[in-house]
Amino acid sequence: MDYLIVYAHPNPASFNAAIKNTVEETIKQKGKTFETVDLYKINFDPVLKPADFEAIMSGKVLDDVKQQQELITKAETLVFIHPIWWYSMPAILKGYIDRVFSYGFAYKEEGNEIKPLLTDKKVIIINTLGEPKELFEQTGMAESLRKTIGGIFEFCGMSVIHHKLFYAVPYVSDEERKSMLEEVKTLF
Repeated sequence: MDYLIVYAHPNPASFNAAIKNTVEETIKQKGKTFETVDLYKINFDPVLKPADFEAIMSGKVLDDVKQQQELITKAETLVFIHPIWWYSMPAILKGYIDRVFSYGFAYKEEGNEIKPLLTDKKVIIINTLGEPKELFEQTGMAESLRKTIGGIFEFCGMSVIHHKLFYAVPYVSDEERKSMLEEVKTLF
C-alpha cells in the first residue's frame, strides 16, 4: 500500500473532511493505493490501559492495536490529517500514537540506546488551525508544533516529508479554502 491516511476529526462536514476527501481523490488520480483510518468513525479507544502495558511487557499486542500496526507496516507513507486544538492534536490521535506506536513496534532499546524501527516510512502531516498565521508564527508556536508532532515520528525513524499548516480556517473565504485544497494536492 502506498498511503495510510490517519484522520482525526469528529465532524464529517468539517474542512478537515474536505482535506481528507481531496487527499483520497488525489491519490486515486495518481494511481496509488491507500487505506483510510477514521479514528472517530471506528471509535478507536485512545485510552492507554494497564492491559496495554501488560501486553507490551509480555511481548503481545492487543487486537485493536495489532490491526493498526499491520496497516502501518503495509504503508510506505503515513498521512495524518487533524485540527490543532489547544496547541496540540486531538486526544483521540494522541491516544492512537500512545497505543499504536508502542515499544517493540515503533522503537526498541538496544543496550543504552533507543533504536527506531520504522525507518522505511515517510510521513505527511496536514493540520488546520483557527489562529492567524502571523500570531501563530510570532509566538513560536508553529515551529514548536512542527518539532513536537514531527518529533514523535522522527523518534520512530520516520521521515517527515511535509508538515502543512492551514491557518485561520474558520475565518477565511470559500475561495481561500478552495485554494488550500489545491495546495493539498501538491503534497502528493
